[in-house]
Amino acid sequence: QVQLVESGGGLVQPGGSLRLSCAASGSIFSRNIMGWYRQAPGKQREVVADITSPSGHTNYVESVKGRFTISRDNAKNTLTLQMNSLKPEDTAVYYCNLYQGGRDIWGQGTQVTVSS
Repeated sequence: QVQLVESGGGLVQPGGSLRLSCAASGSIFSRNIMGWYRQAPGKQREVVADITSPSGHTNYVESVKGRFTISRDNAKNTLTLQMNSLKPEDTAVYYCNLYQGGRDIWGQGTQVTVSS
């Protein structure tokens, strides 16, 4: 059984940075997609960024391009989201996602709040 555990959320001022991490355990396939999603109050969950294994191809939602960077370490089964130049509209619960074998697996989420 695969488990995903996020860490690194918190409160940051506009313009600041945060780094989210996701540790995956269990049976991880060599071919998969890992990503970060977020859900703000009253809004639908949206994909922020994802990265494919083994190609390493990345995708970003337009609103975070140039500010966020997704990366992964397959040897350690970790996923990272470096978030710079944060804006109040980035405030949300951020979820780690693993898609493999036709299934979506989710972490418990971590709160990111951008406020002065």
